[in-house]
Amino acid sequence: MNRQDPEGAIAEAAKAFSNWGRWGEDDVLGTLNFLDGAKRREGAALVRRGVSFSLSQRFDMNGPQKGWRRRTNPVHTMLDTGTDAALGNQGFPHGIGGADDVIAMPLQCSTQWDGLGHIFDHGKAWNGRAAERVVTSDGDLVTGIEHMAPYVAGRGVLLDVGEVIGTEGELPDGFAITEEHLTATAEAHRVAVGRGDIVLVRTGRLARARRAGWGDYAGGDSPGLSFTTAGWLHRTEIAAIATDTWGFEVRPNEFEHAFQPLHQVAIPNMGLLIGEMWDLDALAADCAADGGYDFWLTAAPLPITGAVGSPVNPIAVK
Repeated sequence: MNRQDPEGAIAEAAKAFSNWGRWGEDDVLGTLNFLDGAKRREGAALVRRGVSFSLSQRFDMNGPQKGWRRRTNPVHTMLDTGTDAALGNQGFPHGIGGADDVIAMPLQCSTQWDGLGHIFDHGKAWNGRAAERVVTSDGDLVTGIEHMAPYVAGRGVLLDVGEVIGTEGELPDGFAITEEHLTATAEAHRVAVGRGDIVLVRTGRLARARRAGWGDYAGGDSPGLSFTTAGWLHRTEIAAIATDTWGFEVRPNEFEHAFQPLHQVAIPNMGLLIGEMWDLDALAADCAADGGYDFWLTAAPLPITGAVGSPVNPIAVK
């Protein structure tokens, strides 16, 4: 890999690992096509104890965002309160009262999925479509994340790379997770990764942010997947992948003068569903305790018409 030539490396990987046309010219699901009924039955059969874990951070003003690209933390506002009810300001009969609220937030400010319309490669969106014809001021007119809402449920697999490869459960900033690291972690966990799986990669970055403060968690240096994992992501035929980091791939990126090159290959060319800022710590502790690193996972995006990303509250059940 020539670290001075991101353009060439991206072009080579995009060509080698493209899924354009694989599921027809009208496809809007990308790698979610790998997650079929049989894989869901396999995932559902993993429920033994009935214990469940939310893999979502909280959505509040104490979140990680610092305003980059107008991404802010959620603003929660009450429309009706108990005070209004107690003072009789709501106008309801026979003593009934209530509360209502509203939230304003970027769709990718906390635990979320990147939709297929989120990233382009030289003006091309997923499946080779012209970006300007896919995403306009009216939203993603073709691959809006609402299309994925029924399908993101199946076998989840945790790869706790922070625990297996790192020190005291954490990887340092700038640590590039390679295919060899992923394979070694799967072997240590005695778990296989394959077609249709939803893979969760824990680096320990979120645990450190909680201990030391958010700092540059959003957009700063971080462990993450190496650009060289593009082949693994394609070859394993996984349905989706999510990490406990802001940007999924290692930061700083592995090339000079580059910005999120693995995104540029994985989303518009491979059609891969990518999740970021997932909270994997409690699940990882339970997996270490019982030795089981696969589970039922449901993680449907909100069916927001035309959205290029969505908040999510993933639920893992063991």
